[in-house]
Amino acid sequence: MAAAAAAPKPNDSAQAKAKLAAVRARIAELTDHLGGELKQRDALSARLRESELAVTAKRQGLDALRAAQAAAERHRAELRAEQGREQSALEGERAALAAQVRAAYMIGRQEQLKLLLNQSNPASLGRTLAYYGYFARERSGKIDVIQGHVVRLQQLVDEIDRETARLQSLQTDAGREMAELERARGERSDALAAIKKQVANGNRQLADLKREEQAVETLVADLARVLKDFPVDSTQSFERMRGKLPWPVAGRVTAHYQEQHVNSAPGMRWNGDMIQAARGAKVRAPYFGRVVYADWLQGLGLLLIIGHSGGYMTLYGHAEVLYKSVGDWVAPGDVIAALSEAGGADPELYFEIREGRKTVDPKAWMKANP
Repeated sequence: MAAAAAAPKPNDSAQAKAKLAAVRARIAELTDHLGGELKQRDALSARLRESELAVTAKRQGLDALRAAQAAAERHRAELRAEQGREQSALEGERAALAAQVRAAYMIGRQEQLKLLLNQSNPASLGRTLAYYGYFARERSGKIDVIQGHVVRLQQLVDEIDRETARLQSLQTDAGREMAELERARGERSDALAAIKKQVANGNRQLADLKREEQAVETLVADLARVLKDFPVDSTQSFERMRGKLPWPVAGRVTAHYQEQHVNSAPGMRWNGDMIQAARGAKVRAPYFGRVVYADWLQGLGLLLIIGHSGGYMTLYGHAEVLYKSVGDWVAPGDVIAALSEAGGADPELYFEIREGRKTVDPKAWMKANP
């Protein structure tokens, strides 16, 4: 889905920028506090957090290299297209020069000195000399143009060689980054396996689910307070979009709002929807807003939260890479995150909508199935 045409992002005044910097510092402090608290309380979860942050850093690096590769390929293609045009122009100029030489030959083989000595008609002599002068200037000009094309062609060959070498270097870097990403994914998988092994019984699972739910509630409560001082574009009403929003990713809803958690004790229900999507799927913002959180959170992994007008928030959990940072404006269709590209089961995105601190059913806000 292409980004929707929209009003420009509001410009922050100097006062608003200063307030935004203060709010960002508060959010960073909140994030650091959550991370520190996690380390003290649960070493395995802290290990998972570190491995997932490592994965997203490697994925961001790989995505940047892929973008650079694509740009290098486009540039090389443009250079080759220009090389083809220059080659065609060179051949055309050479053909034109050959035609001029043939025309000069047809005028006569006599040299200009012989014409001066033998010509009895001054008018005819003048015309003949003028023709010679014209063809001489044209030939000289064509030769200069041909030389210019030859020089430019050599420059293009050199540029294409350099771009090819750069592309090969980028491919090498991308291969190395991919290997690092796979290593980080392996560490993440090991950390997840260790946590699953630790959670061996229903009581422990219920305790963990409650703790994860409390972490989300605490974060949302803190962000709700922070949002009072966080500039959000109030001209783009989130409230009026009820039943009209696009889903953030295409896929199949595997867990619905307020459904019972599978294999957990009664009372643990989903506060949002789980959407199973294709590997590497891009997550897009459904509506205008501003990023208020972009970090790891226990139970939701890499989490991005967008603040909207009217105190609404949308949450996007279990991403592998986040493309936005706290304070970034987003518009409908903007890519904000991506799911895992790794093999195995298709990845799932957790999607939640909050009105202040209260959860609401995403289905009531979306215009169709994901």
